[in-house]
Amino acid sequence: MPISRTEFQFPGQTGLYHGKVRDVYFFDDTMLAIASDRISAFDVILPSPIPYKGQVLNQIAAHFLQATADLVPNWLLEVPDPNVSFGWKCEAYPVEMVVRGYLAGHAWRTYRSGLRELCGVTLPEGLKENDRLPQPIITPTTKAHEGHDEDISREEILRQGLISEEEYTQLEQYTLALFERGTQMAADQGLILVDTKYEFGKRGTEIYLIDEIHTPDSSRYFYADGYAERQAAGETQRQLSKEFVREWLIANGFQGKEGQTVPAMSEEWTQEISHRYIELFEKVTGRTFAPTPDPDALARIEANVNALLAARNS
Repeated sequence: MPISRTEFQFPGQTGLYHGKVRDVYFFDDTMLAIASDRISAFDVILPSPIPYKGQVLNQIAAHFLQATADLVPNWLLEVPDPNVSFGWKCEAYPVEMVVRGYLAGHAWRTYRSGLRELCGVTLPEGLKENDRLPQPIITPTTKAHEGHDEDISREEILRQGLISEEEYTQLEQYTLALFERGTQMAADQGLILVDTKYEFGKRGTEIYLIDEIHTPDSSRYFYADGYAERQAAGETQRQLSKEFVREWLIANGFQGKEGQTVPAMSEEWTQEISHRYIELFEKVTGRTFAPTPDPDALARIEANVNALLAARNS
């Protein structure tokens, strides 16, 4: 059965937070993130969980966290279950570092409206949707616990004192290094990493990469094969992301606006989303997805986490 929500009480647990997708359990100096099968779009949790989505997200994130640990320290210590990551508890910065290599999504909508500045970054004239930018740009957003994240510039971050200039400069360096590594890894799989976001936090005086990276929930990929031809012809690019879910919602009259109702999701549609997430896992990582069929996934997770905690406390 898909995992809609968890409500465990683990030994030594000090808190529990339910995010849009992950349920996060806190301990003294560590935390446990359980990737549920919930799916969100337009900052709304959709009514039907997606089979294996949590396993896909958790394993993609672990794959890339392990592959980038030489660039920046990250929070991950262990992956005790296909849906679970365990690591250091960090104090999150109040800003997400969004990095863009191409003019797509929100950046394109801003550009199309006639604006030529995004988060304090000036964009050149004459660009088309999905064009490659002269160089990757960082377009930060504030982290909203409820509602929509908001664009913010480097200057405004420093003016408000959200992050010190020294630390923000380090975050920029980490962000660009991670994006370069992600771009290389995507190219190895015949993909283009279009844009993504990174979250950082502090543990003591050290900056850590936290949360997930390079997953379909945080990133947009194009297929490299045929990109130039499609771009020259003004055609839509083939994407690997959850954009297809947003497009389905828009086609069914929902964009997260007040007064709109989330459309019902058929069993066929939830299975289609599941298949697409599995396809994305295999394409992005180059590995075959091994689903963990289990009539009682919650019991499995609880047993695996308790075994991990017992081993760490022994």
